[in-house]
Amino acid sequence: MKATAPAATRASMRRVMGIGLVLLACHGCATVQAPDPRDPLESFNRGVFSFNEGLDKAVLKPVATVYRDVTPQLVRSGVGNFLGNLDDAWSFVNSLLQFKLRDAVDNFMRFGVNTTFGLFGVLDVASEMQIDRHSEDFGQTLGAWGFGPGAYLVLPVFGPSTFRDTAALPVDFSGDLASRAGDVPTRNSLRALNVIDTRASLLGLSSALDDVALDKYSFARDAFLQRRRNAVYDGNPPDIDPVTGNDIR
Repeated sequence: MKATAPAATRASMRRVMGIGLVLLACHGCATVQAPDPRDPLESFNRGVFSFNEGLDKAVLKPVATVYRDVTPQLVRSGVGNFLGNLDDAWSFVNSLLQFKLRDAVDNFMRFGVNTTFGLFGVLDVASEMQIDRHSEDFGQTLGAWGFGPGAYLVLPVFGPSTFRDTAALPVDFSGDLASRAGDVPTRNSLRALNVIDTRASLLGLSSALDDVALDKYSFARDAFLQRRRNAVYDGNPPDIDPVTGNDIR
């Protein structure tokens, strides 16, 4: 899953973040004893996590559930393919920036084939042709350039992140083809559809997480950090020094 997709217009985002900050101010200033060294802001992050959980329960999950229940699977697959095709274009750019030329060629071919022969990406013809997808974003590019992830950070609405990935968000937003739609209603509709479709695809996973996780926050944090680490190192991360906690290169 992509954890960094736009979730609202600027005005709506300001209102939501404003509400989130008010809730956080009321959450208290208690600190976590012996926090995880990757998560020095755990007290703050848990407050944002609780706010996001409430927002998801009240808005995102119900909307995603209705979308899943009333939209035929064929249509949802087409929506997912179309949005994935837009991602392939940005992945192509980031593959080039990381000097992954073979991955860049694959992503370029996927975007070209699916846009031309797949009804602008609604049909995933490229996968049928066994052209692999290599998902890349600017946070991964910064990681490939040697920038460490920094502290774990939970953002209002956007969810799990790190200092590095948060710094990369403006670049990812500008590189998103949906953000370049000239018509504002179309642009906002694409962003909303992306959020709803992504959340609908995670309904089963979130239900399982509710059932098995003793501490949902810690589980989500550890899973996110591991996934991002694997993404930066293409599934082959270096060992970690048990003393310093740094990568052994």
